[in-house]
Amino acid sequence: MKKNIWIIILILFVAFVVWLIVTPKREAPSKYDSFATCIKDSGATFYGAFWCPHCIDQKALFGTAKRFLPYVECSQPDGKHQLPVCDAAGVVGYPTWVFKDGTRGDGFQTLAQLAEKTSCALPQ
Repeated sequence: MKKNIWIIILILFVAFVVWLIVTPKREAPSKYDSFATCIKDSGATFYGAFWCPHCIDQKALFGTAKRFLPYVECSQPDGKHQLPVCDAAGVVGYPTWVFKDGTRGDGFQTLAQLAEKTSCALPQ
């Protein structure tokens, strides 16, 4: 009887560990969530590359809200070639922001610059 209890406890423990592994982690809301969403809804697009330090810094400005940005990865996995979608958009450097009115922001953009170009309210 004791052996059966230990088997049941072990099965429940393993099931709990599996549940912890497969359950997606929820990120806490950020003060920039609505700002990043507004930028996306404004029609802006952020082109970058995974290996680009300025792109990494650009995303870091938003913290966990970076998941809401209208980001397009331009680099092929080898890090040496650009994807056709970015060629078609005329991207020649990273980061590149393209705004709804057709203007571009080449290089790192401050939150204030993004707020001005997208008419999105910058959180205080």
